[in-house]
Amino acid sequence: MANVNETRGDSPSDALAEAETEWRVGKLAADHARIPPRRTEFTTLSGLDIKDLYTPRDIASIDPLADIGLPGRYPFTRGVRASMYRGRPWTIRQVAGFGQAEDTNARYRYLLGHGETGLSTDFDLPTLLGHDSDHPVFSREVGKIGVAVDSVEDAHALFAGIPLDEISTSLTINASAAVLLAMYRVVGDERGIAGDRLTGTIQNDILKEYTAQNEYIYPPDPSVRLVVDSMAYCAEVMPRFNPVSVSGYHIREAGATAPEEVGLTLSAALTYLERARERGIEPDSVAPRLSFFFDVHNDFLEEIAKLRAARRLWARLTRERLGCRRPESWLLRVHAQTAGVTLTAQQPLNNVARVTVQALAAVLGGVQSLHTNSLDEAYAIPSEQAIKVAVRTQQILLHETGVGDVVDPLAGSYYIERLTTDIEDEARALIERIDGLGGLIAAITSGYAGQLIANSSWEQQRAIESGERTVVGVNAYADETPDGPDIATFALDPGVLERQLARLARTRASRESRRAGDALREVRRLADVPEANLMPAIEEAVRARCTVGEICNVLRDAWGEYRPPTTF
Repeated sequence: MANVNETRGDSPSDALAEAETEWRVGKLAADHARIPPRRTEFTTLSGLDIKDLYTPRDIASIDPLADIGLPGRYPFTRGVRASMYRGRPWTIRQVAGFGQAEDTNARYRYLLGHGETGLSTDFDLPTLLGHDSDHPVFSREVGKIGVAVDSVEDAHALFAGIPLDEISTSLTINASAAVLLAMYRVVGDERGIAGDRLTGTIQNDILKEYTAQNEYIYPPDPSVRLVVDSMAYCAEVMPRFNPVSVSGYHIREAGATAPEEVGLTLSAALTYLERARERGIEPDSVAPRLSFFFDVHNDFLEEIAKLRAARRLWARLTRERLGCRRPESWLLRVHAQTAGVTLTAQQPLNNVARVTVQALAAVLGGVQSLHTNSLDEAYAIPSEQAIKVAVRTQQILLHETGVGDVVDPLAGSYYIERLTTDIEDEARALIERIDGLGGLIAAITSGYAGQLIANSSWEQQRAIESGERTVVGVNAYADETPDGPDIATFALDPGVLERQLARLARTRASRESRRAGDALREVRRLADVPEANLMPAIEEAVRARCTVGEICNVLRDAWGEYRPPTTF
């Protein structure tokens, strides 16, 4: 029998268009007459329009080989490894950090004992902002939102009994990251572990602090210099350690859309590599050790498409714009975390469902490691029971659902491929706008980047307050008489500050004062030499038992502190 399309003289696309028209005026119109659509307009969480039907016509311009391709091959839309989770599962990397180093070390051991496969560390506010625990203002924050680390003695206690040459560690810190990076190197060295055996990641993405998280110290230019110093330092002495985790997570948590998260994140990564090239460091020598950190929000399909789009766009930018020739330089390796901003204090058990859906999106999007938030994080640092449920969530996805048994199973979906391309196009357009402003640092200092995020945040909040966007348990299906949480929350030991101050005093009293003073003076001298790498001098200061606050204060004296433009 002859093909119907051949008999009618139509192309498959024409036949499909005709069939779709018939469907719309017939079946769809009848369904709408009986059951009207829930809304007049459907968009993703980021505001991208969603059609009611996607067909091969929506991906006609997408090349199956050049745009989608195969796993482990350029442009890596389908994943950075050919076998993905059939070979190596994603790393289960739950963040830990509170109290003194010993407290967090105990949480490390608890998590490793329950199936975590990589460590991740949060630091307290004084450490993040480059102050010591005895600071007259910041001492009240010691150990509250992360672990207190003043000197390498704390770092030794933090990793006591942890085989640093066998397990990778993530350090979530930015403004004072150079000091903590040096501490990690010194801890390994003083335990007889060579730098080339240390694996892990330090966040060290200072540009997103100016756009979103606001935990910065110095102005952007010298801060970026310090990031580049770290990149060159790791390439030389810690070649398996990632010196930067370029972070969209905090940008998204502050209110950015998915395309804005991708665009601002990749713009920051480009800035670091282009500044390195200006210093005579070839991008191919440092790009392979860049990693990325993305948020995974509530819009399930948009988040999957976002991760695929980010991977493809980064591969194209590194090859076409930076001229990288090594395939390793084209890889966007991702750690993801479920969206903390979506956790609700109301009906906290609902957060288990939210986190599960977000984690599934991360896996289907092809991440390399994953943190799943705990159900009680809207209230406090996670309890042991809550964080165990978060670990078990990942283990259920890995071992019980089968989602890791096939690579990029949603590839070829008309909607996923269209949305992947749309997000890539939006993100590339944003990068081009930022370039037109003179680059990301100019976009930050002019207030453009902050205003962009603020506008998107306002739109999302307006949608919640108007009821246009439903948040279960908050503006819909809420309890009539909401009480406090019906769960046991974590309580910090009130004696943390006293114990930490005692250790800090002992460290200062027992160190060699002349060596410490000489080391700090050398850091200060090199801060005025733009072409010098500060990391060896910072490492020597760490070895001399200088503190985070002392080292950062020397750089404050050299570079000053940043005051941001006002954003409304």
